[in-house]
Amino acid sequence: MTIVLQEGMLPSIRQHGDYCLVAITKHGVELARRMQRQFPQADLFYMSKFAAGDEEERGIQLFTGSVRLLLPALWPAYKGIILIISLGAVVRMIAPLLQDKKTDPGIVVIDDKGEHAISVLSGHLGGANELTREVAAMIGARAIITTASDVQKTIPVDLFGRRFGWQWESAEKLTPVSASVVNEERVAVVQESGERDWWMHDTPMPPNIRLYDGIAAALQDEPQAALVITHRLLSPEEEAILQNGVLYRPKVIALGIGCNRGTSVEEIEAVILNTLEECRFSILSVKAVCTIDLKKDEEGLLAICDKYGWDFIHYTPDELNQVPIEEPSDTVYKFTGAYGVSEPAVKRYTGAEQLVVTKKKAGNVTLSVGILTHP
Repeated sequence: MTIVLQEGMLPSIRQHGDYCLVAITKHGVELARRMQRQFPQADLFYMSKFAAGDEEERGIQLFTGSVRLLLPALWPAYKGIILIISLGAVVRMIAPLLQDKKTDPGIVVIDDKGEHAISVLSGHLGGANELTREVAAMIGARAIITTASDVQKTIPVDLFGRRFGWQWESAEKLTPVSASVVNEERVAVVQESGERDWWMHDTPMPPNIRLYDGIAAALQDEPQAALVITHRLLSPEEEAILQNGVLYRPKVIALGIGCNRGTSVEEIEAVILNTLEECRFSILSVKAVCTIDLKKDEEGLLAICDKYGWDFIHYTPDELNQVPIEEPSDTVYKFTGAYGVSEPAVKRYTGAEQLVVTKKKAGNVTLSVGILTHP
């Protein structure tokens, strides 16, 4: 079936993958067909006048009319859009669709002869730079990437720690801090927790970037910008470093939870929020909830993990009993086969001998809190 593109009508497409290829010329279609065989997770669209007869079999979608009218349907559907179309034409066609770099798809343009692959839009957050490199390697093209942090081999502020699951607290300072990094101003990287192997380049870190273990030491050196990685809530004095800084939340907090059967998600959440506030920890740094396998179908635990996107980890009684704990309970053993639930579960997950909160009982919930360490 051919998609007929008309003004004022949003075309209906069949989406199968996260990426798509679009071509509108004879040579572009030939290149796109070769690429699809190497890139099976990409849907392929091209003009019907270049049909080869095997499109139905290969899942290729044909269209007639201006490709400009196809883009509004592709824009929200795909993570990345690869266009074998001239760069100038692409710029004009996508201009009305641009919204925000945090939501726009990655756009890659390839010339008609397949000599250059160009990262055009959403290079970092949208993944266009990475996609450009993959496409270039696939077809033997030259990857054209103009993002300053990539070219200079320094820290990409908007992607910093993303592969580990780090979240920034606020996007407000991403742009000015990025400018400080690429303009070689004095930048402090303060890391109190989280993965340590975040430097991605094969060259040494630029001299304008200096590492600190704590905020106080960084503030004394009066940096022009800062990247702060911590699971802690900052004190009012420490927040001064965020005047031109970005605060990242690494996923390092593990919650060990035991509860009575049928405990509501609201009660579980209230205990978690209260305890994190007492610890002065950010909920954005919670990585997992750990418990006994008897609770793997506990609705309240499943609901809280689903709400916040936390990993749900459960262990057998034998696995929990292998972990030394401070307060073994014969009563808990009688009902579960384990001498404890929250404390040994979080200790086993984190590998920590000492917990921030060993065991806190509140209503129907018992909670332990541990921190994952990354040497």
